[in-house]
Amino acid sequence: MEKIWLKSYPPGVPTEIDPSQYASITDLLEESFRQYRAKGAFACMGKQITYGQLDELSRALGAWFQSRGLPCGARIAVMMPNVLQYPVALAAILRAGYVVVNVNPLYTPRELEHQLKDSGAEAIIILENFAITLQAVIRNTAVKHVVVATMGDLLGPKGVLVNFVVRRVKKMVPEWTLPGHVGFNDAVRAGGRQTFERVEQSADDVAFLQYTGGTTGVAKGATLLHRNIIANVLQSHAWLDVARRKRPDIEQFVTVVALPLYHVFALTVCGLLTIRTGGLGVLIPNPRDIAGTIKALQGYAITTIPAVNTLYNALLNHPDFDKLDFSNLLVANGGGMAVQEAVAKRWFERTHTPIIEGYGLSETSPCVTCNPATVTEYSGTIGLPLPSTEVSIRDDAGNEVPLGEPGEICIRGPQVMAGYWNRPEETAKVMTFDGFFKSGDVGVMDARGFVKVVDRKKDMILVSGFNVYPNEIEDVVAKLPGVFEVAAVGVPDAHSGEAVKLVIVKKDPALTDTDVFAFCKTQLTGYKRPKIIEFRAELPKSNVGKILRRELRDGSA
Repeated sequence: MEKIWLKSYPPGVPTEIDPSQYASITDLLEESFRQYRAKGAFACMGKQITYGQLDELSRALGAWFQSRGLPCGARIAVMMPNVLQYPVALAAILRAGYVVVNVNPLYTPRELEHQLKDSGAEAIIILENFAITLQAVIRNTAVKHVVVATMGDLLGPKGVLVNFVVRRVKKMVPEWTLPGHVGFNDAVRAGGRQTFERVEQSADDVAFLQYTGGTTGVAKGATLLHRNIIANVLQSHAWLDVARRKRPDIEQFVTVVALPLYHVFALTVCGLLTIRTGGLGVLIPNPRDIAGTIKALQGYAITTIPAVNTLYNALLNHPDFDKLDFSNLLVANGGGMAVQEAVAKRWFERTHTPIIEGYGLSETSPCVTCNPATVTEYSGTIGLPLPSTEVSIRDDAGNEVPLGEPGEICIRGPQVMAGYWNRPEETAKVMTFDGFFKSGDVGVMDARGFVKVVDRKKDMILVSGFNVYPNEIEDVVAKLPGVFEVAAVGVPDAHSGEAVKLVIVKKDPALTDTDVFAFCKTQLTGYKRPKIIEFRAELPKSNVGKILRRELRDGSA
């Protein structure tokens, strides 16, 4: 296969990267801790921690977990929004020889229980705001060690006030009880008195279990090895470095970390790439609060903002947008979902920096392709394969299709996962005989090597950059008494790109959409819940009785 995309690379971008320069993510982290010790690493709610503090805090927390007797390779779940404790937790778990299981803090008990059981997590670090969810299911899981963080933990004296406001004024912490839990600061203090044991790690050790939905409707853990993540950090660094080199006057790059760090795009591009380059990551705990986000970013000369289309759109539409300092803006990355042309054009008009769109998946750590960091206009494509990455567009028989013809986007490279956690049959379904991962997305490649996504092979719905799988929604709603049949489809939505629509055939004529909305609220996290419900006498089906979602989608457009 000819790598036709290489001729479109900007000058100065290497065609290959060498992940073997680090034996583990720990090596990468510790290099930065040494090199940038006095520099700010992450900031949140007006408080900054330096690389030196991140080193010490993570070493102490890692020592605490080791003192609990957890064996190397044990899975530790992290269930928090973007707060200072998150990068501390990530570094602690990885340095102590454990595996990070990222958990969406907005999960319902059902979703959390599945992920904890499937991963076999033995410990969890959770923000108290979500402790009630864990309380509901912990007895059904293998979790033995619970570390509970509060919003104010690492904020110094201000933390007391922050906790008072969060708990008493805003009432954001439902009553909970988790016998035997340990406070985050207590674990750090206790760990500081223990001896941290350095762990011999290899590039083939598991670093993350990154959960992603599947066509089966059951969330599967993409097994990401240390070398997968290292490769993607180096690929992303090499790709964006051409933009950074234009501004040698900038002493420290400032990245907006508004995308949740439990999402693989933010984890690699906002979290680990920031650390690798000695940057400052400004953490936004609640990016849905646009006014609060803008307020939190004021005073920073932003150099990098990775975001999804919905966030760019919301920022542009806010009256305070012009209070942000984009004079040093080098790169605005768009990922997670398609960037709309209208949004990209308005962004460029306001900031004079284009949104460079890329593409990736949990299974690829995540970045696969990206538009060059040197572009000046919206292309409508997902760009070129990154260094050391091959993209092959194939038909259902596994043959490459001619240029310009649609086929499944298949990916080979050092960032491709080792497989799905404990699911060899599922892994076999998505890997080709020659080592390509089948994305399930349909795309075309042009003569210059640029790729465009044209359709989804799977019926996945993309809500604000998050994958929603119709089977999961249907399985849940089908449990509601009064539902005879249900189909979930994605429909265009101005705010989130797509929204979930349910088409239901009633068993009980008294069933209302209010009943369905209320039921979904207890079973599904926010972005998975239906926005529209339609009742019909019957659902369109194939001659073998398969519900034809495409017909429902086309009828909804």
